[in-house]
Amino acid sequence: MIEIKDLHKSYKTGASSLHVLKGINFSVKEGELVSIMGSSGSGKSTLLNILGMLDEADEGTYTLDNFPIKNLNEKVAAKYRNKFLGFIFQSFNLINYKSALDNVALPLYYQGVGRKERMDKSFAYLEKVGLADWAHHLPNELSGGQKQRVAIARALASDPKVLLADEPTGALDTKTSYEVMDLIQGINDEGKTILVVTHEDDIAHMTKRIVNLKDGVIIDDSRVNQVRAIENV
Repeated sequence: MIEIKDLHKSYKTGASSLHVLKGINFSVKEGELVSIMGSSGSGKSTLLNILGMLDEADEGTYTLDNFPIKNLNEKVAAKYRNKFLGFIFQSFNLINYKSALDNVALPLYYQGVGRKERMDKSFAYLEKVGLADWAHHLPNELSGGQKQRVAIARALASDPKVLLADEPTGALDTKTSYEVMDLIQGINDEGKTILVVTHEDDIAHMTKRIVNLKDGVIIDDSRVNQVRAIENV
């Protein structure tokens, strides 16, 4: 599903250059649930931006679902992001003046799906995450956990190949974090490929594989015995 080979990325900082990713190699098979860990400055955010087609590597290759991601202009990149990827953010990134239902429907709007179909699909995904009764509430009427569930429903609505979750539990308390991870595990159990960026060891062990980054290189890539979140809720 994802194939990264010899990926390098540098940024200009005045007269010098900061080498952030230094030859990253890893692959993710369809249906995997993988966490990417690393301290601040390790390169995990840069790697996530490249995976999300928000940035491009200087060297190396990135292949997503057998499609080479290279030299895409912003219009094409946006099209492929909408086709291939669903995003879940720490800060939820919901539109405050739109209802939960309208927030979930947004990716379908950009895909050109008709209003009735996108509303029906969006409501079904809100049902899936347990928020059907909150469909017409605004984000400021929802708890943090509910907001993240709306964000997950939105990420799923366009049926992406891969979910990219950037610190999805970072703004949540422990109990709510585990409830969100239980939902993510359930989605993965259905076959969805998911990458979770996290700095929390307990969250990482709720995935099936942990990739550790340090100073722009992968220092460890190990399969782990998955802890089921429901056991800790």
